[in-house]
Parts: sequence; structure tokens; C-alpha cells
Amino acid sequence: MPVRYSLVLEEQRHLKWRALDPLEQGLMILCGVAITGFSVLVVCDIVTRLIGHPWLWLQEATMTFFIYGIFIGVAAATRRNDHLYLAVLAESMSGNKRLFFEIFNRLVVLGVAFCMIYFGFINFLDGFKSLRMPSMTPLSSFYAAIPLCGVLVSLFIIEQIVNGWRRGFPDIDAEEKRKSL
Repeated sequence: MPVRYSLVLEEQRHLKWRALDPLEQGLMILCGVAITGFSVLVVCDIVTRLIGHPWLWLQEATMTFFIYGIFIGVAAATRRNDHLYLAVLAESMSGNKRLFFEIFNRLVVLGVAFCMIYFGFINFLDGFKSLRMPSMTPLSSFYAAIPLCGVLVSLFIIEQIVNGWRRGFPDIDAEEKRKSL
């Protein structure tokens, strides 16, 4: 992928594999589609209720956009390193301490991602026992987003651990440290 189309910041490039850049772009597009779909459907739901002819399927579709938007957004934020984790502590360090805390933080996130995969898959299978109304589709269509998110987060965290171990994690300069305080 040409660099001009990449969403990865140059200061984070050493933690990323270029092969995953198209996946990140796809996730960002899907996030935009989900937030747009959610917003448009909420407005349509309000309007149809105000005129006295509610469309029952709108709430189901709105919920689908909302749920998938959240879990796709979590995966995209993990790839972009925009998620919240114990970064402040690690960023104040350097050398081997920094490496240890950066990897420890990512291992914690990786553990959560593995839980999302395992328990999300169990929930997904259990969702075939219940149906959504009015479409009568299994609740598993909602729950599928959880293990999918776990797989993507795991992939992105492993990418960061491998590249951080090999190339190191970026040190923020003194001016950025001062601004962050």
C-alpha cells in the first residue's frame, strides 16, 4: 500500500506491519458506515414514531449498527493505539523498564482479547436459542461481533508486541512529557 494512503502515523510505523494497513482502512470505513447507519436510523425511528407509523425493524437495525460499530471501533482503536490502557506509566519510563511495561500492558489487553474470543464464541453459540423480534433472526447475529473483535484485537496486539520487542517502543521527548503533565 502506498504510504500516502496509509492511516498509520510515522512515529508508530515501526510497530505496524504494512500488510495490515488495508485491514485498518477497512475497519475505519466500517466504523464510519456503522455510525452513519446508527445516526440515520435513529432519526428515521424518531420521525416515523412522531407521524404515528413506527417501523418496528428500525430498532433492531439501529441496535445492530450500534453493536458492530462499538466492537469494530475497539479493534480499530487497538490498531491505531488510540485505546485506553496503562500507557501513562510506561511512557514515563525508558530502556528495559519501558519495554517491560509496554509488553505487560499489551499482554493484559491480549488476555482480555482471548477472553472475548472464548466467552464471545460461547455466547454466540448460545444465541441460536433466542430470536430477535420482529425479524426472527437469532441473537447470535449480535454476539458474533464479540469474538470477531477479540480476533482482530489479538492480531493487532501481537503485531505491536512483536514489533515493539524487535524495534523498541517510541520514547516521547521532554517537551511532550511536559505537555502531558
